[in-house]
Amino acid sequence: MPYLPLSSDDGTAQDASIGSLVKDAAQHVSTLVRAEVELIKTEAVGEAKKAFKGSLFFVVAGVIALYSSFFFFFFLGELLAEWLPRWAAFGIVFLVMLLTAGLAAYIGLRKWKRVRKPQRSIDSLKSTADTLRHRRTHDASSTPNSVTTS
Repeated sequence: MPYLPLSSDDGTAQDASIGSLVKDAAQHVSTLVRAEVELIKTEAVGEAKKAFKGSLFFVVAGVIALYSSFFFFFFLGELLAEWLPRWAAFGIVFLVMLLTAGLAAYIGLRKWKRVRKPQRSIDSLKSTADTLRHRRTHDASSTPNSVTTS
């Protein structure tokens, strides 16, 4: 993430008016929100890549289950039919095909479950919201309720 300076280094903040300080504070909040959004985007892209990689295993499982190298498995059925009844040989081949598809689906599911929510961004947003809420209540309690006019 690029560096986002929150204050100027020219040293003029000491003699700044309240209006310019409020303006600076608004700019800082805007910069902070933009930085938070950028952090969320960065984390979301990383997690989306993990989700994509995990979903590839579901694709592999589907391809194996649907096409399953028909000729090779037919060969295995015929080979087993030399020692077993034909129905049992092809039943065993079918079970092997299902187990292979199930294994690929299980691996895909494990990869899919590793995808996490952007926890750092969530924590950072909660912290920022708490800080702003605390400042608002602190500023409201330190401001006098009645204004005297002369």
